[in-house]
Amino acid sequence: MEPKDFNSSDPVAWCPGCGNFGIQSALKTALARLGKPPRELLLVSGIGQAAKMPHYIKANFFNGLHGRALPAAAAAKIANRELTVIVTTGDGDCYGEGGNHFLHNIRRNVDMTVIVHDNQVYGLTKGQASPTTERGIKTKIQPGGVILAPFPPLETALALGCGFVARGYAAEREHLAELILAGIAHKGFSLIDVFQPCVSFNKLNTYDWFSTRVYKVGPEHDVADKSAALALAAQRERLPLGVLYSKPGPAYGELSGLDALPPLVNADLANVDIAPALADFR
Repeated sequence: MEPKDFNSSDPVAWCPGCGNFGIQSALKTALARLGKPPRELLLVSGIGQAAKMPHYIKANFFNGLHGRALPAAAAAKIANRELTVIVTTGDGDCYGEGGNHFLHNIRRNVDMTVIVHDNQVYGLTKGQASPTTERGIKTKIQPGGVILAPFPPLETALALGCGFVARGYAAEREHLAELILAGIAHKGFSLIDVFQPCVSFNKLNTYDWFSTRVYKVGPEHDVADKSAALALAAQRERLPLGVLYSKPGPAYGELSGLDALPPLVNADLANVDIAPALADFR
């Protein structure tokens, strides 16, 4: 398959130069290499600039509420384990409004790949500070500058026992495509936090700013070493890209016993009587 096989006819509403274009290109490249037809893929999103991604990729998709992409994606994967489920979400959508779902879906270890477009602002609603905004940044509603330290998604995921934790960069499309494929191959919850410059509202974390700070993790890094992964995730002056941690473990389908049963999506509902359940509400 070719990346063009995943082209959508929907007009793109991102700003020219937006980092989302790099993520879109990397995702289409990864899906083409995966070799699955669009009907076997499900893209799930919430609300925000990142959440428009499923409209611009030819595949099944579901738009949830703000911060609610992960429970919808988890339900789809639990009901139909044959689907490759990918969540495209923003830093505000996932780490802010969706923070509770982020924590508990890592605990459940549902088999899905979560790509966070981390532009460090709320881009759709005109540049308010998000959970990952750098301290001191001034915005229209934080005119004195952000006073809180940014939320550390990679460190949090590692502390919670996430089995696959990676970081990409929208300008490194080939590298990001490989990270997405690695996340899909991992059985369980896979987090890929992606630096995504917002050319309209984030005037600090620009392409030039990232170009002097990001670097790719070398082959000497042991991805099974959680202490080494935490040390990389904690770096602030230099920003590592790549797979920081990867360790297999039982996913939710195995833990719950559902993998030993026929998929829920194939259940025969023709003769199901829901009257007894409804009677409980009288």
